[in-house]
Amino acid sequence: MMSKTGFVAIPDEDHYWLANGRIPVCFLENDTDLKPMPSLQAVPHQEDLVAVDVEVRGGAIASIRPTGATDFPPQPAIERQVDLQQGLIWPGFVDMHTHLDKGHIWPRCPNPNGTFMGALETVRQDHGNWHPDELYQRMEFGLKCSYAHGTQAIRTHLDSFGPLGKTNFTVFDQLRRQWSDRLTLQAVCLVSLDYFLTPDGEPLAQLVANFGGILGGVAYMNKDIIAQLDQVFTLAKRYGLNLDFHTDESLDPEDITLRYVAEAALRHDFQGSITCGHCCSLSVQSPEVVEKTLSLVKAANIGIVSLPMCNLYLQDRRPAYTPRYRGVTILHELHHYGIPVALASDNCRDPFYAYGDHDGLEVFKQSARIGHLDRPFTHWPKSLASRPAQLMGLANMGTLAPGNWASLICFKARTLNELVARAQWDRVVLHQGKQIDTTLPDYSELDTLFT
Repeated sequence: MMSKTGFVAIPDEDHYWLANGRIPVCFLENDTDLKPMPSLQAVPHQEDLVAVDVEVRGGAIASIRPTGATDFPPQPAIERQVDLQQGLIWPGFVDMHTHLDKGHIWPRCPNPNGTFMGALETVRQDHGNWHPDELYQRMEFGLKCSYAHGTQAIRTHLDSFGPLGKTNFTVFDQLRRQWSDRLTLQAVCLVSLDYFLTPDGEPLAQLVANFGGILGGVAYMNKDIIAQLDQVFTLAKRYGLNLDFHTDESLDPEDITLRYVAEAALRHDFQGSITCGHCCSLSVQSPEVVEKTLSLVKAANIGIVSLPMCNLYLQDRRPAYTPRYRGVTILHELHHYGIPVALASDNCRDPFYAYGDHDGLEVFKQSARIGHLDRPFTHWPKSLASRPAQLMGLANMGTLAPGNWASLICFKARTLNELVARAQWDRVVLHQGKQIDTTLPDYSELDTLFT
């Protein structure tokens, strides 16, 4: 492994300053007195950035002051002043929708045709290879990548049919304990919702509760969808579990499982947290259908997580056909309706998505391009930070404020435009004030799994 990398070096001290940096104002608390730089709010930038000096003490943010207002101590303490050269400071990423158990099986079982159904069948056939040691190695590889890129919290969905549920949750729990000093990890069970109407449904809910997980599944349109959701909500209330669903991952305008989830939440007066992922079919429905669904989603206090890279890869794929639709949900409309929207990485190098590297910055960059989240960027950076943190119930994560841990990412990029334009391979990642090694694990670590 190489030594620590990055465009600046952070002193191995308990107390130092990140001087001459810039923070997107959306990462700051609403009551801050810090003001955006007028020169960058104007054309051509149209970006709300605050010029700051950030004081770090004891692994936490001690203060955030306007650049130039800090009375730095004289030498030799001045060596603890790190000049970021107007580089950006972000909180660590919060990646709230991943599939670590599927990750990096592409060399063994690529998607035969790039379709959603091809991915489902290919993964199902590969389940026989998922023994505990194999799972642990692939899932930890994903964690190493995420951590090196600057992620501080992850929620993963775990395939949970039959005995695989216990295997997956047991391996996940081992990793959660092993990585507890570096990453906050959550797990959601993943089955189709018809599973909850079988005798195995309640034992799965009990298993999830025993491991402190989240109850979830894939909602498909079918004649029993109401009964399936009623059972899921009943079990969630019985065992005190939050909920996280895959909904409407298609471009069929008749798919309205998100609406069914919202109606079930209201019917059961559910007070826990509910997140729904994908919601692709909203992008091809009429304004009247969308309006009805969003009003129910808002009333049910449901958060949405969009997975633009995976949906762009799978949706509207047909042989010898150029896709016409992006497959991404209606991000701007959801936000304007007051519904919290997070962005996440989803699958990585598996049959559902052939690419990816567990990098929150890649998610943001690709989402900005796919969903036109620029001109201006305004609040959208929050969708990789404070919004998913709130949906995951993680207090004081995803924002930059005195008292919060200094788990930060420093970029050489001086504006969001520069951030999106380049790879930012020289980013500096801090975990509780300490610079970490951002060297990525080599793919050769997984070679023994595919021979």
